[in-house]
Amino acid sequence: MAELNLEDLVANGTLSAEMAATLAVAAEEARSLLFVAIPRMAGKSTVMRATLRCASHDAPITALSRAHGPELGIPAEQLDGYLVVSEISPAGFDDYLWAGDARRVFASLGTRSLATALHAPGVDEAFEVLTLHNHIPEEQAARIELVAYIRSIGPWSEPTRRVVAEIHEIDGFEHGRPRARLLHRWDEAVDRFEVVEVPRKIGTESGNYDAYVRAYSQH
Repeated sequence: MAELNLEDLVANGTLSAEMAATLAVAAEEARSLLFVAIPRMAGKSTVMRATLRCASHDAPITALSRAHGPELGIPAEQLDGYLVVSEISPAGFDDYLWAGDARRVFASLGTRSLATALHAPGVDEAFEVLTLHNHIPEEQAARIELVAYIRSIGPWSEPTRRVVAEIHEIDGFEHGRPRARLLHRWDEAVDRFEVVEVPRKIGTESGNYDAYVRAYSQH
């Protein structure tokens, strides 16, 4: 089955054109990304892969795994690009990293960016997984700049729909909690996507947000 791109996810109602534009610009600018949901099969990996397809072709994307040995496949060279962790989780799969392995990834970012996913019911809880359960220092967890929260509608094993319910821009930590700014949300009662606020950081480097909105609005 072919990989879905952001255009496909707009067309099937997973997210709005504005959400897709924010994700696309974030990847283009190599912002660190976190995709969050509670149930399995909610679409975290699908949305993450679709987003990363918008990253610069000049930026390497490196998938990390314990199968690569103690260094997890982290390149020794400090090149720009993405390190990708399928999930921050203790589940035991080679590409699911936890505790010391997760800390190693965050500590090794340098000039690189991170794309990953985890199970949590919201932004605050997602950062608790990072800082409290995995003991990742707050200044390293604050490298995450965008969080997308995904809802799965219907039975978790056979959802009738997957929806990006919220996208937050992260602007560091304050009093042990992330400073999260809600950019987009899905109003379930009326099945409508809403723009709450335009990004303040994301899009400042490329200036392509409006162009992406126009492009995705055609789908």
